[in-house]
Amino acid sequence: MKNIILTATLLIFSFFKGSAQEVNTKKQLVNPVVFESQIETKKAQVIDVRTPKEYKEGTILNAVNIDFLDERFSKNIEQLDKKQPVYIFCQSGKRSAAAAEKLQEAGFEVIELAGGYKAWKAEKD
Repeated sequence: MKNIILTATLLIFSFFKGSAQEVNTKKQLVNPVVFESQIETKKAQVIDVRTPKEYKEGTILNAVNIDFLDERFSKNIEQLDKKQPVYIFCQSGKRSAAAAEKLQEAGFEVIELAGGYKAWKAEKD
C-alpha cells in the first residue's frame, strides 16, 4: 500500500513538474542593435504593443500593432504563432514588460526591446 501511494505521489509530482517546464517559456531583453539584427535575420513576429495613435506616429518596419492597453489583448495574441519567437516593444519598456509576461503565460518565447521605441529611435539618430 505504501508503494502505491509513493508511486502515485511521484507520478503526480513529475506530471506537474513537466507541465510547469512546458509553460515556462523564455524571455530575453535585448538592446536595439541585437533586436534589429535578429528581426532582420530570422522569421520574426514583431509586435508593437503601443496604442494605435503611437503606432501611427512611427514604428519599426514590419511591426504589427497589438495594443497592450486594449481589453482584447489576450484574445488578439492568439493569432500569433507559438512556434516562432515574438519580438515586442512599446514606447519605453514598461508596457512591453507587462505584455511579455502575458505572452509567456500564453506559451510564447519573447524577445523584448530594451528601452522600447525611444531607444530604437535614439540608436537610429
